[in-house]
Amino acid sequence: MDTEVMDRMASGAPVASRTAVVSGERSPADGALVVGYDPGSSLDYFACAAVHDPVYRSLKRICDVVGALVGMIVLSPLLAIGALAVYLVDGGPVIFRQTRVGLDGREFTILKFRTMVKDAEARLEELRSHNGHGESITFKMDRDPRVIPWVGHFMRRTSIDELPQLWNVLGGEMSLVGPRPAIPSEVACYDAEHLVRLAAKPGLTCFWQVSGRGNLSFDKQFELDRRYIDECSLLTDLSLIVQTIPALLLADGAR
Repeated sequence: MDTEVMDRMASGAPVASRTAVVSGERSPADGALVVGYDPGSSLDYFACAAVHDPVYRSLKRICDVVGALVGMIVLSPLLAIGALAVYLVDGGPVIFRQTRVGLDGREFTILKFRTMVKDAEARLEELRSHNGHGESITFKMDRDPRVIPWVGHFMRRTSIDELPQLWNVLGGEMSLVGPRPAIPSEVACYDAEHLVRLAAKPGLTCFWQVSGRGNLSFDKQFELDRRYIDECSLLTDLSLIVQTIPALLLADGAR
């Protein structure tokens, strides 16, 4: 986003009469998605000033580093078992890497345990067309045939597959709490109002992860992500982390 828009968002002022447009181009400086604005639009939106407050962001970063380190130590047996399970059932690689869009449109490589067969990405468009998701921004299936039998389903239901993202948190690309990072093709389909999601660093959990997860529509997911951006605080982050634990144990909304 340009400097004027970021300054207005940081002050809590609405970005009036400017519709954000993802051009699909990349910034030569940092490879971020280029976001332009249509001056003819009447759309207004703004982001909570706390998202851009340097004190809040510094404290949040400290909490992220400490939390990720503690999580990796405590969960190291589970990380080892997860990697071994994938390897024994479907061979290597055990880690799945995918490009996602993070803070301010910057792309990064997200890490997950591989829960799908090795040609899953190649089969995506075929499944989209056969299941009526051609125009949908996001793609979810209740019984995705690409998921590795038993191991893949278990990891996805319990979100164990997301644990390698603790490395993304340590690297500063993600936070423990924040909107889930979208893939570039999804961001390219966003309406202008959806781009406010890029005002916050993506996270492992957020409001919609504890409110139904995969059972929610894209519009509801956006509504909850927008709520986080408007209400973000360290107390909110702590509350969401605590709420995430029972949500994972109950596999609420997992697919």
